[in-house]
Amino acid sequence: MIRVESLVKKFQYRNKNNKIVWRTAVDGLTLDIRQGEVFGLLGPNGAGKTTTIRMLTMLTEPTSGEIFYDNTPIRGHEQEMKQLIGVVPQHINFDQDLTVGENLELHARLHHMGRVERHRRIEELLAYVELADLVNANVRELSGGMKRRLLIARALIHHPRILFLDEPTVALDPQVRRRIWELIRQLAREQVTVLLTTHYIEEAETLCERVAILNKGRLIGLDTPQAFCEQMGRYTVEWDAVDAREYRFFDTRREAADFMAELGGSASIRRSNLEDVFIELTGRREGL
Repeated sequence: MIRVESLVKKFQYRNKNNKIVWRTAVDGLTLDIRQGEVFGLLGPNGAGKTTTIRMLTMLTEPTSGEIFYDNTPIRGHEQEMKQLIGVVPQHINFDQDLTVGENLELHARLHHMGRVERHRRIEELLAYVELADLVNANVRELSGGMKRRLLIARALIHHPRILFLDEPTVALDPQVRRRIWELIRQLAREQVTVLLTTHYIEEAETLCERVAILNKGRLIGLDTPQAFCEQMGRYTVEWDAVDAREYRFFDTRREAADFMAELGGSASIRRSNLEDVFIELTGRREGL
């Protein structure tokens, strides 16, 4: 559904000597994302995630490389391709003077939807995100979780086949976050392709069929969360060293237990997770 080939984005900026130099934000990114897949894009701050999403959503033009939606290049077909995508931004950006229903009505009109279709779709989506009783409420009255669900409804108003979710559960409590997760799973069951960026690594591990890890603009890993963990070692021994918390990975619990016995101090064994992989591959904890 989404194919990215050798995508590059470079920016000009002035360095400390006031000279104009080039910075490469995305460096030769190649991806192939299937229809109906929940795909995670992970990386520390400054890894190139936001720039990648801006190029995929046609807000920024690539320096070089190609992006294809359903085997059609977006370059030269931007208006047509924008009908295929929905975007849920990280920041809340509703018109605060309008009601829930009016915000969706405005968005539907921007997509040139007819009156009957608009009203049917708004009713359908508000039921889908469990906000039907709040159609006439001002968006200022909504909780953070309700606003996040309304963002998803707005992005789906025109039946997009691809949905971009930029940190959709940031600052939400665990109960609300899990409701958002179920909405995402339901979208995948309906064959909507979902591209998710998040700093909650456990969120990507729970939701995503595959994840791509970026660092300094480059793709440094692409696999399923389970395969990533198995490649590193299924079990992690964790202990307090002199200067920091240390980790070591093992393929079997017996190997991990034998090593822990040799340590002679306080240590624990647990299953390896995607956050372990993330830290090992990127070499830093920025953004976690």
